[in-house]
Amino acid sequence: MSNHRGTDLTTASVSRRGFLLGSLAASLGVTAAGGTALLLSSTPARAAERFPVDVMGDYSFIDSGTGCEVRVTVRNGVRRIRSNGLPNHSTGQFPNSRNPNSISAQSYDYSFPTSPARSRSAQGYVIPQSFGIAVNGVLFDPIAAEYYNNDRNSGWNLNPLSPKVNLGLDHNHAHVQPTGAYHYHGIPDGLADQIDTGRHAPLIGWAGDGFPIYLDRGYRSARDKGSGVKQLTSSFRLKKGTRPSGPGGAYDGTYVEDYEYVAGAGDLDEANGRVQVTPEFPRGTYCYILTEEFPVIPRAFVGSVATSFAKTGPGGAGGQGGQAPGGQAPGGQRPGPGGQRPDGPPPGGPGGQRPPRPPRR
Repeated sequence: MSNHRGTDLTTASVSRRGFLLGSLAASLGVTAAGGTALLLSSTPARAAERFPVDVMGDYSFIDSGTGCEVRVTVRNGVRRIRSNGLPNHSTGQFPNSRNPNSISAQSYDYSFPTSPARSRSAQGYVIPQSFGIAVNGVLFDPIAAEYYNNDRNSGWNLNPLSPKVNLGLDHNHAHVQPTGAYHYHGIPDGLADQIDTGRHAPLIGWAGDGFPIYLDRGYRSARDKGSGVKQLTSSFRLKKGTRPSGPGGAYDGTYVEDYEYVAGAGDLDEANGRVQVTPEFPRGTYCYILTEEFPVIPRAFVGSVATSFAKTGPGGAGGQGGQAPGGQAPGGQRPGPGGQRPDGPPPGGPGGQRPPRPPRR
């Protein structure tokens, strides 16, 4: 299905409709079966009684305070998500000195398979391809269109979450594209901190190939829900030594290419995921994990990107996606002319961006 424009979200037919009150973190709950729920209210009044809605099924909500609107329907093996892309939480000041763009409503309409198939190997992606969409309708879009010496052909793609890079991100590790699209480069503030460390992490979104996205608390034994939970870790590590070209200097995380995938170094594979059982998938499924450390948001897909979500042309899922990060990372591959997706002015040196939060205990 193609990406529809001008969708009337107010007429979407869903079984559970309500108002979302407060931040996304504060609006996550648990269903009777132990799965992830959104806590909605029947009226926009703060004192209204809230009811849980299973994120695996149909639902819709409006956040009257922020204008955020989301409609989700699940029919005949297809999960259709329509949203206006407005966040349901506070944001930083936009425009700002490092990001000159203002937040505006979008018209997202994506259809994902509810039973996606895995490919034989993970495939990286490049700009303008996004990774996925959160349950609040905001895109996970980790790759920045900034490069060493402002040269996208340099082979050195700046890491927007490095404390040495300033791309005008706010406290949600997000900023705004020239189109007005607010998007996450990392984990939104407060969302990860909301995790009950004694429970499995919530399902917080869907990747472009239809597989679920979780935060980083999973069962110690991936297929045994009785094994207890732990914080899942990435298998990417900083390279040792110095960069052989471009900016030179020691590998310090300023660039995506400063990292490499080391099989077995952590809990997750090169797409930052694993096959596991979850409260929503008791028989098991492949899951992507948002981690505290690089890549935070995965930089590769293990399935085919849904047609409605694919960004075709130079770069993106319809271009040369290449291999997963490690070696030549997807974020460092070079889209052809017109493939750049500027997020704002080029970074201007150390400082300015909120550093990553310390690991949770």
